[in-house]
Amino acid sequence: MKVERFETWWVNRNKCLFDKKRQGNAAMPWDVVVLKLTTDTGLEGVATCLAARSGQITESYLQETVAPVVLGQDIHNREKIWNDFWTIDRHLTFFPVYMPGPVDVALWDLAAKEAGLPLYKYLGAYRNQMPVYASGNFHATEEEYVDEALHYKSLGIAGYKAHPAGPVDFDMKVHEALRKAVGDNYILMSDPVAEYSLGDAIKVGRQLEALDYLWFEEPFRDFELYKYQSLCAALDIPVAATETTRGCHWGVAQVIAQHAADIVRADVSWKDGVTGTMKIAHMAEGFGLNCEIHTTTMNYMDIANLHCGCAIKNTQFFEYFVPEENYQLPMSGKLPIDKNGMITVPEEAGLGVSLDWSLIKANCNSYKEKHI
Repeated sequence: MKVERFETWWVNRNKCLFDKKRQGNAAMPWDVVVLKLTTDTGLEGVATCLAARSGQITESYLQETVAPVVLGQDIHNREKIWNDFWTIDRHLTFFPVYMPGPVDVALWDLAAKEAGLPLYKYLGAYRNQMPVYASGNFHATEEEYVDEALHYKSLGIAGYKAHPAGPVDFDMKVHEALRKAVGDNYILMSDPVAEYSLGDAIKVGRQLEALDYLWFEEPFRDFELYKYQSLCAALDIPVAATETTRGCHWGVAQVIAQHAADIVRADVSWKDGVTGTMKIAHMAEGFGLNCEIHTTTMNYMDIANLHCGCAIKNTQFFEYFVPEENYQLPMSGKLPIDKNGMITVPEEAGLGVSLDWSLIKANCNSYKEKHI
């Protein structure tokens, strides 16, 4: 079964989710590119690709650089195709971190559909549902964080992860306000997406320990391994990192080898698809570490994350990026989260969810295709 058609739709989401501090002076539309691979038997595999800042760049990479690698290939040659992308990347392509993953997801979607199995069972099932934590965005006031956490707690969601917006003194006030508001037994995490000094990170980490937060995530850039190593040695609270570490499992391996994280992160968008995510998760398991799967900021691809999470033991939660409506397009329907804060993996073949093609066509900036 070979791939004979490669189609892309650049879809406008009409969202700008960052403030000026994080956006900079460049525009940042939060678009997506929908990718469809069609085989010579008519089977279709679908994924979505992040197109933040420039959908034109994402679409061009997919059509001009990625499509020639995939067209004509047997869908079962996923490992070869995956490694071909790494060869091309090293030799002066330098893909954006979110580029190869969606192609890998579409290939896995095809293979699982051919087998007539949901992806998590095709991978090898461990469970069929996971607890959810709400992962909020950046806010300007303590009250906004508290209101958001209380809202999702009221919906039965198991925990809340804050993204405090800095500076450090503000972040610490947010941490304290959240613990006071939600009570002693509710799960809390903090992910400042920050550029803390080592001293400030130790100070904040010790506060989080006293407040019984579950983990402390990304207080530095992911490549600052010396700072992470020192922080992990200084704190008892688990430190989560590698969200943006380049080099897939090879990059994460360096972090583990240097004791620079207690929890590693991966997802099917930023860590080279299902193939890359599973490599990282299994490697982490060998070192006794959890791989907490990171949101892709796209509900459809987060379903692929869910399949991966349900096929491994060493992950605890599903990251639910909120408010959901910001990330839903172009998936049809909402994420399958129940009133008890559990998300259940779809049982249909492949990823088991569909896209809203009428919405895609109504918001389509451009459509391109290649075929053999």
